Amino acid sequence: MTLVLAGLFVFILGVAPDLIGMARSPVIGFVQVGTWLSGLAVLLLGAYLTVRVIRNGRENTLVSEIGSRLIATGYVLAAAASLADFIGIGSHPLPNIYFGPLQVIGLVLGILISLIGVILYWPSRVTPSGVGAVAGSQA
Repeated sequence: MTLVLAGLFVFILGVAPDLIGMARSPVIGFVQVGTWLSGLAVLLLGAYLTVRVIRNGRENTLVSEIGSRLIATGYVLAAAASLADFIGIGSHPLPNIYFGPLQVIGLVLGILISLIGVILYWPSRVTPSGVGAVAGSQA
């Protein structure tokens, strides 16, 4: 859980560096994008590991497998949208980087897909037979 909070803090600093007086440029640069992507990666890793501990060795179901893959897919979408101009798939050439509305939508969709993945990876309330039963009791 500490990783989730640390990742959230770094992500927020990357998105809004002016909260602590670190906004040095009116444009969004590579370091700023790298900061929020690093924070998002730590946040998602922490969320995955937290839910993995909550699962407590339960067998993975198809839904949980899909959830774990959606976490990674959402991050890849968020990273591709955030770095679109830097890697050449955006609409703005490299000297004139502009974080546009399509990139914001891609970042938000990536985060939402990862959140759906965390929800799907969360264990169901139904416990397998025999787990949680009181020792020595007969049904």
